[in-house]
Amino acid sequence: MARFNKLQSIEAMRATGMVPVFYHADLTIAQNVLKACYAGGVRVFEFTNRGDFAQDVFAALVKYAAKECPEMILGIGSIVDPATAAFYLQLGANFVVGPCFNPEIAKVCNRRLVPYIPGCGSVSEIGQAQEVGCDVCKVFPAGNVGGPSFVKNIKAPMPWSMLMVTGGVEPTQENLNAWIKAGVTCVGMGSNLFPASVIAAGEWDKITALCRESLDIIRAVR
Repeated sequence: MARFNKLQSIEAMRATGMVPVFYHADLTIAQNVLKACYAGGVRVFEFTNRGDFAQDVFAALVKYAAKECPEMILGIGSIVDPATAAFYLQLGANFVVGPCFNPEIAKVCNRRLVPYIPGCGSVSEIGQAQEVGCDVCKVFPAGNVGGPSFVKNIKAPMPWSMLMVTGGVEPTQENLNAWIKAGVTCVGMGSNLFPASVIAAGEWDKITALCRESLDIIRAVR
């Protein structure tokens, strides 16, 4: 079961403004990355379902987070069907993210009062997701469907929308400034926050620094 309720998860996304998105088949690496992000001020973390036995890594990571990063809200990403969503909810996912919108996943998550954040690439998809109870929608791939201007143009007629953008987000002043000013609730950041060379070298302090710098930028822009 989820350790954090729906309101806590959504508020943490809004308050921090950033959700790191990460996958690795090696549990030790995943633990080190999670801890490095936590040290950098991150409080919401998305582990993605992208490899064989990802569920084993996630299950162990949930237990690790509860002990070593007690305030970290850990969720699962890359979920496209309700059965997989239900499986990860049993493993302790605090929220479920998908690259696309599947209303059947919303039913599973709503039953457990866990946020479902579907990937949406149009105004209609966002509207349909909101109708079935998706408080936060993921604009994906954000850099390809219109960038910050897309977010800004959605917020004009639908100002209540809470949007997380993933894809095309970089840990730089210029990039984060554009997304935050457009009105996003939070940004999802993957490979740009976790350079392959840094992971390979085990330079966890560099990940901590990148997280801290990104969060500082977000706070300053707001």
